[in-house]
Amino acid sequence: MNGTDISNSVLERLSDEWDVLTPEAQKVARYVLENPQDVGVSTVRELADYAQVKPNTVVRMARQVGFDGYEDFREPFRQAIRKGADFPDRARWLQDVRKRGEMGELYADIVGAAIRNVEETFASIPEHLLKTAAEAIWNSDNVYTLGVGVNNANARNFTYLASTGMVRFHAIPRAGSTPIDDLAWAGPDDILIAITQRPYRSEVVNAVEIAREQGMTIIGISDSPASPVILNADHKFIVSSDTPNFFPSSITTIALLEALLSFVIAVADEKIIARVEKFHRRRHDLGIYKDTPE
Repeated sequence: MNGTDISNSVLERLSDEWDVLTPEAQKVARYVLENPQDVGVSTVRELADYAQVKPNTVVRMARQVGFDGYEDFREPFRQAIRKGADFPDRARWLQDVRKRGEMGELYADIVGAAIRNVEETFASIPEHLLKTAAEAIWNSDNVYTLGVGVNNANARNFTYLASTGMVRFHAIPRAGSTPIDDLAWAGPDDILIAITQRPYRSEVVNAVEIAREQGMTIIGISDSPASPVILNADHKFIVSSDTPNFFPSSITTIALLEALLSFVIAVADEKIIARVEKFHRRRHDLGIYKDTPE
């Protein structure tokens, strides 16, 4: 769903109140966190069936997080549907692509998913959340960005870009090491940016738990508010990663990391401008960039 501030605040409340919910109520909360688009159009019985619980469990869950009942809980999601954005021109374009043949249909599905993922991701992230996380990064001693599998490349890309103007950024796991070992000397003045999508990688989940024990500030990036990384994070960012492909899309993860880095630069001291200029001037002086004819 495109989301509104009010429906997103309900999802945040569910995530924040996770530990006080009963195991059965957590089943409902998990379904809502992972399928918020279903809530506004579902009766209490339908939602109970989806979550595989009894209807009174749904009502109890709503009351446990501060609502009078299910209808009160559902209303913000109904508002989100009513206020959802409409993109008729884009939809027409995708339909035209689909009509071009078999590969055109695949192309339309891939492009449509990419556009939808970016829209849904950034619609659910208010700018103040990025600003708060960026300030924490700028004021920290060290920033460790953790990703394994495809997210290892995303973590290293973020660290590489950050290094053009800042130091003490580390992409982990380092070669020949493990995430937990790389965090051995990290503490309360350090940041861990942890990235994982379903199925969640145990190395990342375990590292987040260790980081919490060591007092680190955790920025979680995952595909569900019910992700163990998000539930244990101080700064929570949900990315949409649906795709017709057999692997999760990295488009929104990369876009979010780029936005986060832009916010870090925006809240940083002015000296960062001089550092970035010096970094690139050095590259020119050393012949790293190929001059192009005028």
